[in-house]
Amino acid sequence: MKYQIKHEIQGRLRLHILQKLSLTDLDKLYCSLSEKQFIKRCKVYAPTNDLMLEYTCDRKKILRLLTDLHTNDIIVSESSLAAVTASRELNDEYKSKLIRKTAAHAVNKIVLPPQLRIFILAVKTAHFVWKALRCLAKGKLEVPVLDATAITVSMLRRDYNTAGSVMFLLDIGEILEDWTHKKSVSDLAGSMSLNVGKVWLKTGEQSVLIDASDIKEGNEIIIRTGSMIPFDGVVTSGDAMVNQASLTGESTPVHKTTDSTVYAGTVVEEGELTVCVKNAVGSTRYEKIVSMIEDTEKLKSEAESKAEHLADRLVPYTFSGTLLVWLITRNITKALSVLMVDFSCALKLAMPVTVLSAIREANNYGITVKGGKFLEKLSLANTIVFDKTGTLTKAVPTVRKVVSFCDMSEDELLRCAACLEEHFPHSIANAVVRAAKDKNLIHEEMHTKVEYIVAHGIKSTIDGKTVLIGSYHFIFEDMGTAVPLGEEQKLLSISMEYSRLYMAIDEYLAAVICIEDPLREEAGKIVNELRDCGFTNIVMMTGDSKHTARSIAAQVGVDSFYAETLPEDKAGFILNEKAKGNTVVMVGDGINDSPALSSADVGIAISDGAAIAREIADITISEDNLWGIITIRRLSTAMMNRIQRNYRSILAINGGLIALGVAGIAPPTLTATIHNASTIGIGLMSTKKLL
Repeated sequence: MKYQIKHEIQGRLRLHILQKLSLTDLDKLYCSLSEKQFIKRCKVYAPTNDLMLEYTCDRKKILRLLTDLHTNDIIVSESSLAAVTASRELNDEYKSKLIRKTAAHAVNKIVLPPQLRIFILAVKTAHFVWKALRCLAKGKLEVPVLDATAITVSMLRRDYNTAGSVMFLLDIGEILEDWTHKKSVSDLAGSMSLNVGKVWLKTGEQSVLIDASDIKEGNEIIIRTGSMIPFDGVVTSGDAMVNQASLTGESTPVHKTTDSTVYAGTVVEEGELTVCVKNAVGSTRYEKIVSMIEDTEKLKSEAESKAEHLADRLVPYTFSGTLLVWLITRNITKALSVLMVDFSCALKLAMPVTVLSAIREANNYGITVKGGKFLEKLSLANTIVFDKTGTLTKAVPTVRKVVSFCDMSEDELLRCAACLEEHFPHSIANAVVRAAKDKNLIHEEMHTKVEYIVAHGIKSTIDGKTVLIGSYHFIFEDMGTAVPLGEEQKLLSISMEYSRLYMAIDEYLAAVICIEDPLREEAGKIVNELRDCGFTNIVMMTGDSKHTARSIAAQVGVDSFYAETLPEDKAGFILNEKAKGNTVVMVGDGINDSPALSSADVGIAISDGAAIAREIADITISEDNLWGIITIRRLSTAMMNRIQRNYRSILAINGGLIALGVAGIAPPTLTATIHNASTIGIGLMSTKKLL
């Protein structure tokens, strides 16, 4: 790519692209550069064909990247491109609206003759009056009635400047509110768009793992327990329970079988489906998410709802105050000063804008928040529960050794385990598959259908023999597996420092796969930071043995830990804490964490975990560390602090204006102008970064 550097400081470049690029090419360029880890921020200026980059790498590296980049060869996912294109088009649309509205107001005021200007103002007034009449027809005395009354009284008094200014500021405020809301929704939807890398393609009687981008309409794909359905399609075989909450809001899984329709972004909670792909384009998923977010009440925090209801409840008091001032003073100008100032507009604008700006800012840190109420709950939380594996420990556990309890070699046992485990996305399963790959052990589909039992293990058949893989509880207690005669001491001698995956063949223990589960480097610091952020009870829960759990708990410094827990145990603990009046956060990454994530006031998923965990969670952290938890806690606290400041500012400014109006110091025109200007000012201030 040919370019010219226009401006440069340390870690930041602004350059002009010499060849003229289409808007689509610019969107692709933005997507491609934004995906680079060493690029902190990227911004494209379409009108001037300019590009701004903030980077953390060596300057030569960034210049080499730009020089070697060929816009015709850029390949990005459909969902990412759809999100970027939608965001750009939205910004262009609302910038144009603001420019047209401001230009029209200036022309009306400066250029048009007085008679024509009055006629246009009368037409606009009729629009506000119609909205007020519709509101009254529903038996409601709310903000539209107040606005229409203020404008109509000004028109009747022939105070056209005041009427025009009020209508202009109300229109600008509405545009800004709508823009901020839709921009936040668009950014949120973009971050929630699908990012499915690999899928199982059915080829005859076998299935092969291929890139999702290679899937075409008419292909048949296999989706197993815990996996996200990446495309819209029709079930050709199988039987499963599918979580569709992200699209339909249904709280319970839906049964899907042959000829059922399934949708991209939903998750198989239990069972297995073969799906014929009907739509392999990622943009449809983005559009569905936008629709879902716009329609859902999840975005509404209690603070937003409170502000909205308070704004409407204050309208009768504003009317009463206006009437009272007129009765006392018999001065219509002073009475209008009260009417022109209300608390409603500022409350209705500032609070939602603050919440949606916080959601958007979280997205800039790689954190997806599915609704404002979850940020509000997070700011109040005093208890946090961590899963251990893949959360406090790294999401890349490693197989250290395989201990054989039969006549099969360690490599053969590892090959069999990998063959079964590769179907189920979890950190332990990934470790087994990775270990087999590192040893170049080819593990074709040599088993029958794999049955996954949540939080316990896997059951299948190989060469007519029943094969089980899972926890100690599943293998020995649930399935009644026996240790081969004379091998008891070997089992006892395995070091307790490892997490263990047990494998049984035909009711006898065949192998113990020892997995090292390294602690995240930041885990201890995170726990200390959480205490500084106000958490008073930090808990770790795991399905591992007490010995392993005690060791990790001591290193991290949690307040308490629970070992050998089942999914229902985690969910039960959270429900008990909530019953005590605590606000609880759950952090997890696996299929077995999903009941606890849904039970908590706020569920936080680590993005490398199972799809179902990300689906159910209220907040998802994309970074491969836990610092995002601290960031989102501080962001939620800052959001609530700003909301409280907004309340105080609105009360002080509008209360002061009413006092000045009643005292006869400020005429209605001035109080209306300052009131509307301060409302927009508070709204714009609410869009500023919180951290």
